[in-house]
This record gives sequence, C-alpha cells and structure tokens, in this order.
Amino acid sequence: AITCSFFSLGFQDVLSHGRTSPVTSYKKLQGWSSDQNKWNEKLYPFWEEGDPRWKDCWKGGRVTAKLDTDSPALVGSNVTFVVTLQFPKCQKEDNDGNIIYERNCTQDPPASQDQQVYVYNWTEWIDSCGWENCTSNHSHNVFPDGKPFPHYPGWRRRNFVYVFHTFGQYYQTTGRSSAKFSVNTANITLGKHVMAVSIYRRGHSAYVPIARTSVIYVVTDNIPIFVSMFQKHDRNISDSIFIKDSPITFDVKIHDPSYYLNNSAISYKWNFGDGSGLFVASSSTTSHTYTLQGNFTLNLTVQAIIPVPCKPVTPTAPLPTSAAVTTGASSNSDSFTTVESMEDNPDGGCHIYRNGYYRTGISVVEGILEVNIIQMTSIQMTESQAENSLVDFVVTCQGSLPTDVCTVVSDPTCQVSKSVVCDPIIVTDECLLTIRRAFEEPGTYCINITLGDDTSQALASALISVNGGSSSGTTEGVFIFLGLLAVFAAIGAFVLYKRYKQYKPIERSAGQAENQEGLTAYFSSFKAIFFPSSTERNPLLKSKPGIV
Repeated sequence: AITCSFFSLGFQDVLSHGRTSPVTSYKKLQGWSSDQNKWNEKLYPFWEEGDPRWKDCWKGGRVTAKLDTDSPALVGSNVTFVVTLQFPKCQKEDNDGNIIYERNCTQDPPASQDQQVYVYNWTEWIDSCGWENCTSNHSHNVFPDGKPFPHYPGWRRRNFVYVFHTFGQYYQTTGRSSAKFSVNTANITLGKHVMAVSIYRRGHSAYVPIARTSVIYVVTDNIPIFVSMFQKHDRNISDSIFIKDSPITFDVKIHDPSYYLNNSAISYKWNFGDGSGLFVASSSTTSHTYTLQGNFTLNLTVQAIIPVPCKPVTPTAPLPTSAAVTTGASSNSDSFTTVESMEDNPDGGCHIYRNGYYRTGISVVEGILEVNIIQMTSIQMTESQAENSLVDFVVTCQGSLPTDVCTVVSDPTCQVSKSVVCDPIIVTDECLLTIRRAFEEPGTYCINITLGDDTSQALASALISVNGGSSSGTTEGVFIFLGLLAVFAAIGAFVLYKRYKQYKPIERSAGQAENQEGLTAYFSSFKAIFFPSSTERNPLLKSKPGIV
C-alpha cells in the first residue's frame, strides 16, 4: 500500500526541476490539476539533472524527447502538443509496444539471443503478471498523484507515463512512444508560456524517468496570419522588391489548426500604400498592380466575427463595466488595438470580434516585362567548321534593360534540358541583341531564352529544327502556342495567319536571301504572336545588334 511518507514532494517541485516559485492563482484548465498536489516519489522517483542514475535509465544509451506545438494560438482556440521519444540507434517500438532492436542495423549485434530481439519485453511482464502481481495488485497502475490509469483499449500496452506542466497545473496520461493532446486557451492569459513534460517508463518495481523537455507556446488575441506574395517576372520573391506595371498576387494564410474560426465571417482590408485607397475583400487572395516606382507600406487587417453563446464571459483580469474590452496587442511594436465586444446577431446569437494585422515594406522598380524572339538566322560555315551548326537569335524586350541572358536548349517537348549557357551582357540604349548558339548535331530543339536584371527576368521560347552544320544545311523555327508545335511552309503559314492570326514567318529582303542561301527560317515566341506584318520596317532591325 502507498503511504503518506511517499508523498514528500509536490508536483511543482518535480516539474519545475526542483526550483520552487510563489504560489499564484491561475484559472482552471479543463482536465488539469493544481501543481500543489503531492507527488509519489516512491513510485515515480525524481532525479536532478546531472544525477548519475540518468546514464543507466535506458539500455543502450540515452532516450531524448521532442516536444512540438502548433502555437501561436488565438485565445479561445485549442493549442496542440505532440511529444515523440527518440530511442538510441538501432532501437524501435514494435506493434505490441515493446522496444526491440532493428534487424541488420549494426554489424555488432547484442551478445545474448534475447537481446538480439528485445530491449524491453513488457509484453512478457504483463502476460505473466510478474510485475508486482498485476492481476490482483493495482497499486502500480496509478499516476504520480495516485489516480488510477484510465482503462483505454490496450491500456496495458502503454508503457510510458507522460506528465505535462504549464500555467501552475499538470496533465498526466499514458502512451506509447508518442503522445498528443490539446488544451483550450480560453482560460490562459495572453503571452508566452512554457509547456514542460516529464516521461517515465515501466520498470520492475517502479517507474523510471527517461527524459524531460519543454517548449514555448504563445496565446494571442491577434489572429495569426501570414502573407505570401507572387509576381510573374520577379526574380527573388523574398526580397520585397517587385516590378512596376506587373500584378502582384497576395495570398493570406490564417493559422487556425483547431478550426476555431470555421464558422466566422472573415474580411480582409487592404491598404497598398500607393494612394489607391482602402480595398475590402472576402477572399483570402487578391492582386494589385503598382504603377509607380518607389517604396510603399502595405497594411492588411483581417477581421473575424466569431459566433459565441450569449452568456457572460469571465475576464482574465479586472475589466470595466462596459461591454467592450480594449487591450494592447503584444505581437509587434506597432500600436495596434484589439477590441473584443459581445453583440447581438440578427439571428438572436452573439459574436465577438478578433483582428489580425500584417504590415510590410515594398519596393517597386522598373523591370523586364516581356521578351520576344523576332528572328532566327542560320550562320554559313566552311566545311572545316561544319561540325557544329550556329544559329543567331535576335531578341527584343520591354521594360528595363537586361544585364544577363541565359539560353536553355531542351528536347522537342521542352522537358529534358540538354545544355544551359548564361552570359553577362551590356545593353545601353535599346533592348535589342543577337544571341549566337551552337548545335552539335541535327535535330529538333526547344529553345528558352531568359533575359534578366537584378530584380526581374522574362522568358521567350521557340522550337527550332537544325539540319546539319554545312553550308547546305538549313535551320527552321516554328511558333509554339499553347502546346501546338508545327512546321509550316511559307505559303501555309501565310494562309494560317490570315485565318487564325497565330503563325507568321519573318520576311527577308533580297540581300538577306542572297547571304542566307539555302536557309528556311520561321521564328516563334509564346509572347510574340501578334507582331506587325511589316516586320522589316521596324527601325530596330535596320542595324545589326551585337552578338552574344
């Protein structure tokens, strides 16, 4: 029988690692007990950190525990904790809850046959009732405070006891190599708190401490939110630098793992900081285009109207008699205010307001908005140079001037990359350059040309057919539009252009025809489908650009 002499310590002494603190009045957590209760030190011994007995508390090494939480939690929601035991190398838990050695894990197996299988064979202890006569004596199937184990299905296979401690209270449960539980935060004060856990394993005459750990969790009255931003031509989405005249997509994620806000009406109030005014939306995703360069401050307020029972809410601190409660937000340095109020709904219910805030700085700069391949030309070579086929790609762009160019040569499906060539470039006047690339063997290739600067990049693609590197070889390019790849003769392309306005060959002058004898070229780009028919009248093509 358990006597009072076994209860010389309190839960606070044990779970605070021997450090006592003044008794504080806390609001009761449902299912939890005060840490002023007595602890059965005989059945659950307490060891200080550094006690040599820790070295022998587990066969084969030291067990560690990892405690995770889905904090931060909005006050009133549930916060969940998961503790996982990490066993020494080559050990794992089997389906019966025993700890066994993994087969073929080490070249030096344990000496005895039993050790080759089991680290702890608790099933044998329970089935034979050799552990303190388990069928008739229930004094060992109790928690540190003397309460009996709950008889869940398979409860005898739960060989670990977990004791959690926070907010001046403790929660105890049995489990296997991991345990998960949730606690409602309605009675937890706002701010940071520590959740600690001590883990004991089943022993022959008592439970043996094997690990303890802790984690910090946060309870807040501000809705936890995260905003991700995406822009099509942005080179680095994490630097908060975006491109003028290109839409930015904003996606708001609300951290609500317990689904506390599932039945709430949620609105999103945006102020993009560019003088465009306040924008209110019911969707978590929106887009905005900045038409001016400069630095802007983005502000977002997320408001949730949460339905609650129409009954008095016990405050966590003395409050004014007014129905509205105003508290300063502690999530950041900005002086936001959170207003909690209870009002009648038209349907006879009540609700409270919760707000979440997001603020960030955005820089908007000039960027590359569009890239077009306007011409592809095969380069004549001597027979000694005929091993490779050379093709010149004439490229233009809109927006800022690029500082680098990359060419990716892939198979005809544009899925398998064959080569990547990147070069720095200097463009001082107009965005017009010629990119020369070599092809080692005949075939059909997908070409992706990317122009970029420090903050942006844009892409153009084409399909090209290379028929050898000799002077009699030809190079053909075709449009790619929505995945339709085809090679058209000049007459066919002209007819299709008149009908669909999607495919169009470049016109060549008589001088070009003489210099490029034997060349048949059709150029293409995803973004350059509607070029004017009088391409050669474009002044950009009157002078040959520098070759990259």
